[in-house]
Amino acid sequence: MTERQATELQIAEAQTAEAQTAEAQTTEPRATESQPGRTAFVFPGMGPFRFTDVGEFLLTNPHARRRLAIADEVVGYSVFDRYRQSDGDEEGQYAAHTQIAFLTVCLSLADWAEETLGEKPELCAGPSFGQRAAVTYAGSLPFEETVRLTAELARCEEEYFAQEHREAVTHCVIHTPEESLRKALGELDDEGEWHDVSGHIDQGFYLVSLREPVLDRFKKRIGDLGGYNMYTMWPPVHAPSFGDLRRKAEEEVFGGFELADPELPVVSDQNGALLTEAEGVRTMLLDTFNCPIRWPDMVETMREQGITKVCISGPDNLFGRVNSTGENFEVLAIDARKAMRPRVRQRSARRARR
Repeated sequence: MTERQATELQIAEAQTAEAQTAEAQTTEPRATESQPGRTAFVFPGMGPFRFTDVGEFLLTNPHARRRLAIADEVVGYSVFDRYRQSDGDEEGQYAAHTQIAFLTVCLSLADWAEETLGEKPELCAGPSFGQRAAVTYAGSLPFEETVRLTAELARCEEEYFAQEHREAVTHCVIHTPEESLRKALGELDDEGEWHDVSGHIDQGFYLVSLREPVLDRFKKRIGDLGGYNMYTMWPPVHAPSFGDLRRKAEEEVFGGFELADPELPVVSDQNGALLTEAEGVRTMLLDTFNCPIRWPDMVETMREQGITKVCISGPDNLFGRVNSTGENFEVLAIDARKAMRPRVRQRSARRARR
């Protein structure tokens, strides 16, 4: 196992730590008499996820089967089969077919939540890769076009990182105060080592892009400063140094896509802006390559819009668990296991008959 992929132990430990934090919180909706509670659908960023966790859902859920059929037609192969065959393969963790499978799962779970649980969102948000599901669900880009966009951007990124920033990775740290992070990054500066902060997820929770050869030393320094290392991603993401990748994507990919004004507002993951026009959505999708994500800004915007409940639609071990989410919203995790439980569907059916 290389540093480009999270180990199962890291993921399990991180999930346990964040779950314990979330369980200790109280989640009181912020509704008022003049502003009733509102719901947002949040589509999570893409992390390591296993076929065994979502395979049955993809195979049996009618929403997933419908979307998979569309995806297969767009790309010309069976997304399900390729995803199943590459499960556990490091090279397949963020391959185009895996990205399309993740997109399909997230949107199909949103379909299921709306139909079965009666969830009706007032707006959408999608940090990092979740942008694509958010703009699709909001009506700015049809699903088949998002599948095509995802496949073409995967090719674009692969070409770029084969030539530029070949050693770059993005690493996730938690329980690391800003002062400690600055100290660790300052030491990299002293050594003349490149780095970028690629995301601010929560207090003490950051994404850092740097060269893989110095990753072990950086992880040790984070640990020495009292922080905790989660997982490492490749290809790297959201680094200000990747401006050329943004230009490449704009020139080679986005010219072939026409976005519409979203039917639901979309919260930008770079600055929390509320996007209601196609041009803003397009800018957000392009800025993902070289602008850090800022989940606290997204949380603040959702609060300002009267959101009291967020439905996290898709495999997630980050955004639904961090303090800023649990402290401000009622959090409903919409995952494949929940959608596969017969008792959930039975309860919904009983409510519908009343």
